[in-house]
Amino acid sequence: MSSLILLRRLRVENANAIAGLTWGFPALTHFLGFTHALSRKLTQSHGLRLDGCAVVCHQHQIHAHSSGRDYQFALTRNPLTREGKTASFNEEGRMHMTVSLLIECQGEIANGEYGQRDLADRLRQLCPTLRLAGGIIVDIQDISVLDMPTTKNELCRLQWRMMPGFVLRDRSAWLTQHHQALLEYDPQATLLDAWLDFSALKMQAETPEEGEIQEGEPANWHRVPKPKPGYLVPLMTGYQRISELYPPGAVANARDEQTPFAFTEAVYGVGEWCGLHRIQSLEEIFWRYRTTETGYYCQGAGAPLATEYHL
Repeated sequence: MSSLILLRRLRVENANAIAGLTWGFPALTHFLGFTHALSRKLTQSHGLRLDGCAVVCHQHQIHAHSSGRDYQFALTRNPLTREGKTASFNEEGRMHMTVSLLIECQGEIANGEYGQRDLADRLRQLCPTLRLAGGIIVDIQDISVLDMPTTKNELCRLQWRMMPGFVLRDRSAWLTQHHQALLEYDPQATLLDAWLDFSALKMQAETPEEGEIQEGEPANWHRVPKPKPGYLVPLMTGYQRISELYPPGAVANARDEQTPFAFTEAVYGVGEWCGLHRIQSLEEIFWRYRTTETGYYCQGAGAPLATEYHL
């Protein structure tokens, strides 16, 4: 028996805004990692397991400033060294955000509505002790445990509780389709070329219908649309193993000497920020782990196999 946990309007400060090659919003691995951390605690105390997680963004503020074109992160000023020089540091992108998390809960909650209230009270104690995307949870407007909606009216009431906001959907299937279309014109096209068509902002000069453009003449430029409509964004969606699996303790300076070790690289996909009123089913917005022998991936409904589209 499954139910839903709604963490409504979590206000997070100083969350990580850099995800591999992308920036502007935390990677999906942060949110599923937060869900997994909660699941481990609830498994011990209530015998429940948390699976899918939907991410709804209400507000975000990236710590960056712009000169009108390029953006630079607003970094902290570290103390000087003993020689009076600026100490070296790694660039960190931070942001404030307000998000709602809709989490799928597997297992039976005892005592009906009273058990749901007790579980919500327990989550109010647990959530502030965890970090979300490296940031601190400073406020939670409401936590509720709900039955899985079975009718359209119940789904609409659930959507209303999370509005206004935009929910993140998995569109990696479009990446695969666009790659196949590119191969028809260019057999050398790669998945990276297809991914850049979704993530890069491209401009193109118009070709006149009559005559030719002469050197020095002004050209009319227009923005090249993305392969699909919608608010499409590049996403980091997991990790792919790039080395053999080493036995515990074989690699120096590893965090855990009791666990096998492997070197990995980030995996990327495509997502779409979609208005909540456009959602017809919760399966459209749930993200879940998919693990293989070579990596683990965050995937939504309708996503292709990880080996078909990872970058």
